[in-house]
Amino acid sequence: MGTALARFLGLAALWIVLIRSVQPADLAVGALTAAAATWASLRLLPPDAGRVRFLALAARLPRFLWQSVLAGMDVARRALAPGMPLRTGFVPYRTGLPRGAARNAFATVTSLLPGTVPAEDDASGILYHCLDTAQPVAEQLATEEREYARAFEPGKGHG
Repeated sequence: MGTALARFLGLAALWIVLIRSVQPADLAVGALTAAAATWASLRLLPPDAGRVRFLALAARLPRFLWQSVLAGMDVARRALAPGMPLRTGFVPYRTGLPRGAARNAFATVTSLLPGTVPAEDDASGILYHCLDTAQPVAEQLATEEREYARAFEPGKGHG
């Protein structure tokens, strides 16, 4: 119930910020919209599907920014050196994170690893599209998961 209330209040606040009105009619529509969005969010991302600890995630911000720089340089290098061999393909990664907020945050963070982007998420893990499948992609992902483990709290019963 606490999760539903927090989501509702956050969505209602977002409505007020976007609409910039506190007229009764606008607030009524906003309350209905926030209630519908809360219901949808609870169906799509149940509260027990894992949590993100935002302070622990924020502590990883320097690493995230560095990975962003490396990824940008890698893509630029590949674009400017057309003779570089590319071995594009998909690499499956079995994560220990449950489907939900924690896994979504992990996929977002790892999307900035050089030459990788999450392409699919299913019960067995995350499938990454890679520019070079000869690179140690799974090992890099495992390192990232260990680095960010404190920021992700597993849910109950979703493994």
